[in-house]
Amino acid sequence: MQGRIYKALAGYYYVSNGEFSWQCRARGIFKKRGLTPLVGDEVQYEEIGRGEGIINEILPRQSELIRPPIANIDLAVLVFSLAEPKFNPQLLDTFLVHTEAAGVDALICLTKADLYQDEAELAKIRSQYEAIGYQVVTTSSRRNAGIEDIRRFLKNRLSVFSGQSGVGKSSLLNALFADLNLETAPISLKLGRGKHTTRHVELIPLPEGGWVADTPGFSSLDFSTFEREDLALNFREMRDRVGQCRFRGCLHANEPGCAVRAGVDDGTIAASRYAHYIQFLQEITERKPRY
Repeated sequence: MQGRIYKALAGYYYVSNGEFSWQCRARGIFKKRGLTPLVGDEVQYEEIGRGEGIINEILPRQSELIRPPIANIDLAVLVFSLAEPKFNPQLLDTFLVHTEAAGVDALICLTKADLYQDEAELAKIRSQYEAIGYQVVTTSSRRNAGIEDIRRFLKNRLSVFSGQSGVGKSSLLNALFADLNLETAPISLKLGRGKHTTRHVELIPLPEGGWVADTPGFSSLDFSTFEREDLALNFREMRDRVGQCRFRGCLHANEPGCAVRAGVDDGTIAASRYAHYIQFLQEITERKPRY
């Protein structure tokens, strides 16, 4: 039989085929191969008892995140507030670099629009990221604005919501999924005071099709898995220019004939995004060697 792992807890993997679910163990061969089944994995399994099964095979993954550990995510909804707390473009770019590296599409959700009065600055933020190729949705949970726009993106996709504490994820999720009665689910979204207290990863099925991952979020975003030479490949607007530099292995910092820096000079690459690239590059350069 084939199904999707929708929850992993205490060594058990809970697999759904769309109608029924099984509590499964994974075969020991996976440990020998250095593989661990993840929530989101499509797997082949067999029933070994009433409601119990064993996972025999993990089907190929289209994407994989390390934090949180989840597979086959095809949309990350990056939730950032415009006010209370103040919009943080550096953190947003950090999230975007990680989603690009994971091969996951990103939707930028700007919350608390009712508290933000600078319409010109909001238009600037939207246009900057839309010009790169990201879709941006502005929401206000108090006014119920933008909620249906978000819902349309989630249909028939496996999505994860991420963002710093206090940006309005709880209000947004409550506005989106009140009809799912999450409070009475076996494992629910426990959202309090802007902090997502979930300790494990679980997929919640949507009535209109698709899944939303209830996760602890991106608990730690660093660049420990990045190489300096590959960082620019995860900035969409820099990717096409990487091979156009005068010198092979250009890090786009101080080298002459750099196509990326030329893009900053002519305005096709935002100076703020480039400044964040340099910060990330420095973090990678200064990290301690891994043994």
